[in-house]
Amino acid sequence: MCLGIDISGRQAAVQVTSLHHISQCFFMSLHHSLSFKMELFLRLLCAMCLLGTVLSQDMPYEEQMAQIQACPRECRCPSNFPRAVYCDNKGLTRIPPIPPFTWYLYLQNNQIQEVTANALRNATQLRWVNLSRNKITSEGVEKDTLDAMTHLEHLYMDDNLLSWVPFPLPASLEHLSLSRNRISKIPDGVFFGLNKLTLLDLQGNKLMDDAVTEVSLKGLDNLVQINLAKNQLSSMPLGLPPTTTQLFLDGNNIDKIPTGYFKGLPKVAFLRLNHNKLGSSGVPNNVFNISSILDLQLSHNLLTEVPLIPPGLEQLYLDHNNIKTVSGSNVCPMDIDTVDANDSVPRLRYLRLDGNNIEPPIPRDVILCFRLLRSIVI
Repeated sequence: MCLGIDISGRQAAVQVTSLHHISQCFFMSLHHSLSFKMELFLRLLCAMCLLGTVLSQDMPYEEQMAQIQACPRECRCPSNFPRAVYCDNKGLTRIPPIPPFTWYLYLQNNQIQEVTANALRNATQLRWVNLSRNKITSEGVEKDTLDAMTHLEHLYMDDNLLSWVPFPLPASLEHLSLSRNRISKIPDGVFFGLNKLTLLDLQGNKLMDDAVTEVSLKGLDNLVQINLAKNQLSSMPLGLPPTTTQLFLDGNNIDKIPTGYFKGLPKVAFLRLNHNKLGSSGVPNNVFNISSILDLQLSHNLLTEVPLIPPGLEQLYLDHNNIKTVSGSNVCPMDIDTVDANDSVPRLRYLRLDGNNIEPPIPRDVILCFRLLRSIVI
């Protein structure tokens, strides 16, 4: 079918870059005997064959044929992406038996209520599973079904009816997204052994302070991003791993930050606390003095003063608070007279202050302190 060109997927990836030269050499000998249309057709045919080999992900022919033949009638298994099975938007109420060589499984936007071992028994190579926007309950996740997927790296179960974080989970997991469920409980030890997990999304659930503890979060030794926005927290969460770089806590009821809270989070670079109940009395003046922080968002709170701005901070959102004045002498992280153009100059580039009671213009000492400012919204 491919005009006698027999190459492996890996070879194709190298040779497809010189496809024009391959076809040119091949068709030179046919130039006098083929019409222009036939020559063009064969050129395209050869290109499609080579490209199809590249997209086959180094999948042996026998496996590819077995995968296509085992494709559930409710789903779509494209030949040019044979390790993927698309069962999304099909109105399914159950998971059909999944072919054995599947890596990527798309089941979002259905009416599925259960995740059963039987449907996934043969799919032992799964890397990516999307079960978002279904009707799956915690009781509907059959025990030992998820941790049996020993290669699973990405699991998405957003917009379901889960009441707790499903467990046990496979040690291979890197991303776990459970946003917009009804989760009010994180079982103790559920993350134990998940050393590869870097992203945990729990936004839009019903988590309270007693659910997010050092015990419940134990095992997240390499976590980078945690999203706890739009829950029912009234205090800063405890037990976050020191590897945390991105912490999202928007839309809770947090009214204070303990002094020294961030000493246990030395890598925090992005911190979002928008839409909480933080007043200036609940925010110690130097609590954000963290060398790693780059982006700090405190919009829609009850602040009456601008907190001390750390020298490395680049973006600060303080809009829609109750701030009336801003003074460089109070917020500058160093003596204004010592600020110069060397590396010690504060790094702030973007400052948002609109939605407060501040009257322009911005005081001159603020501009003198933050000489790298490119935008101020007031």
